[in-house]
Amino acid sequence: MPRRRDVLALVLIVLPWTLLITVWHQSPVTPQPVTRKDNRRVVSRTHSNGLQPKESCVIYNSVSPGVVRTEYAYGRPAPWSDLLPTIHIITPTYTRPVQKAELTRLANTLLHVPNLHWIVVEDAPRRTPLVSRLLRSTGLNHTHLNVETPRAYRLHREPRAARVPRGTTQRNLGLRWLREALGHGADHRGVVYFADDDNTYSLELFEEMRSTQKVSVWPVAFVGGLRYESPKINTMGRVYGWRTVFDPHRPFAIDMAGFAINLQLILSKPQAYFKLKGVKGGYQESSLLRELVTLGDLEPKADNCTKVLVWHTRTERPVLVNEGKKGFTDFSVEI
Repeated sequence: MPRRRDVLALVLIVLPWTLLITVWHQSPVTPQPVTRKDNRRVVSRTHSNGLQPKESCVIYNSVSPGVVRTEYAYGRPAPWSDLLPTIHIITPTYTRPVQKAELTRLANTLLHVPNLHWIVVEDAPRRTPLVSRLLRSTGLNHTHLNVETPRAYRLHREPRAARVPRGTTQRNLGLRWLREALGHGADHRGVVYFADDDNTYSLELFEEMRSTQKVSVWPVAFVGGLRYESPKINTMGRVYGWRTVFDPHRPFAIDMAGFAINLQLILSKPQAYFKLKGVKGGYQESSLLRELVTLGDLEPKADNCTKVLVWHTRTERPVLVNEGKKGFTDFSVEI
């Protein structure tokens, strides 16, 4: 018979190992990043719509053409559900000192939004490595495009009212890509939203817009020289005008960040684009929306337009006077 002391010693040796193995088997394993990038191919196309902008994009073989689908990112399950409509975010961007900071901030917001496809369009003759690396590092479902604003629309000697606002050509390319990639008769459920990279967005906004039937609208803060601009809503919950000071008689006196469009409406109206010519300042939004809906079709969101969920926060331009002409810091360091 073994002595009592020997039995106790054996128990003290075996018990810790038993507990350690049990705990290890019960611990959840964090999924590692796995991105499908099969059959990768780069597609370059030239479109002719009077301006003949050159575009290029990275195409991946996935659920939707041109969309990089990420199974897991940073140990976080992919935010995708077949039950939810997809939100297609079109973001124009251009090279400047704060570009990476702006896109990083926006990406950190979009990472929390399920069923999201981010279409980033650079105002450049080619896609830049900075934006390409940033998009890949986010793990977001994305499409990366580029088109340079025609030189004729950049001339500073033109009257201010005749200039095309920055991002117009890029937003149009995003719309064109959706129509070409998804097809006019395809049964895709989704919403299209134009999100500039220098705005601030509440996560609630994206869930509000997801149920858009035609065009949904809401207030936008820090625009038009006001604390916020907003649609006017009557007692029946319908839009009947605009709470703004700058040209309130515009057909749609609304900021670019103040509306979302049902994807099927975009696909069924191939003629609807932002106009490049003959459009006064502040009328870009109207040039697109009047091709899609009437005032009575608009759907107020954000508690009947009583809540502000998006802010037009422009980042202050950094003061770099100490860099000098040759540059004091190392320009090979990406900022």
